[in-house]
Amino acid sequence: MLSRNKTIFIHKSLVVLLGSVIMIFSCNNTSTLNTNQGIENSNIVWYSLNPKSSNIKFFLKNDSGSYFNSIGKLKSWLIRQNDELIFAINGGMFKKDFSPLGLYIENGKVISKINNVREAYGNFYLQPNGVFSISKDKIASIVKTQNFVSDSTINFATQSGPLLLYNDTINPLLTKGSTNLHIRNGVGIKPNGELLFAMSKERINFYDFASFFKENNCSTALYLDGFVSRTYLPEKNWKQLDGQLGVLIGVVK
Repeated sequence: MLSRNKTIFIHKSLVVLLGSVIMIFSCNNTSTLNTNQGIENSNIVWYSLNPKSSNIKFFLKNDSGSYFNSIGKLKSWLIRQNDELIFAINGGMFKKDFSPLGLYIENGKVISKINNVREAYGNFYLQPNGVFSISKDKIASIVKTQNFVSDSTINFATQSGPLLLYNDTINPLLTKGSTNLHIRNGVGIKPNGELLFAMSKERINFYDFASFFKENNCSTALYLDGFVSRTYLPEKNWKQLDGQLGVLIGVVK
């Protein structure tokens, strides 16, 4: 039979042990919540994918040579090809005739040459700008324009600017607290090779938009376009099928 002192000692030990377990559990849950709170930014519609296992493609014109211009037209065209569009976003800046402002490669073919102009008006020319590409073996890359090497391994590529993140660092040209607010979209790459596409639902400055990618483990991110941006993501009930767009990036199944 246990003495009263031994009973009290055992009871206290169990309380300490239980408290430790609760503390460990709480810490682990806090970590998970913080991660989810980062990705579930209420002002951002986002889509993450592994390019190795996803059928990601870039689109500009249909079979008759006409620009798609909108996600809705692309979606309808894909249906006629017996394909289903599960995600789409506009993929870079364009001229008045909807042709790409910079480099554009589709299915290994250079449609528009790289734009090496460094000093001109517009976000595209904020330095460094960059190129987002996907190789034929489905490896994604975002590099500074001057570091891009076009070769036979590239399947898709689009050029835009500025780079939001490079080497885990926010572009120093982007000012915290800036009042330059617009709808913005972009793409980031995580160290494991996964892609994170994002578009703000409301106006946001460059710094805060870049911070979204950094907080969600992207090491590099590229700004794609501004107020014209559209995203199609039916799994989150976000379906923007209108617009006047140039390059489109889509995931098809």
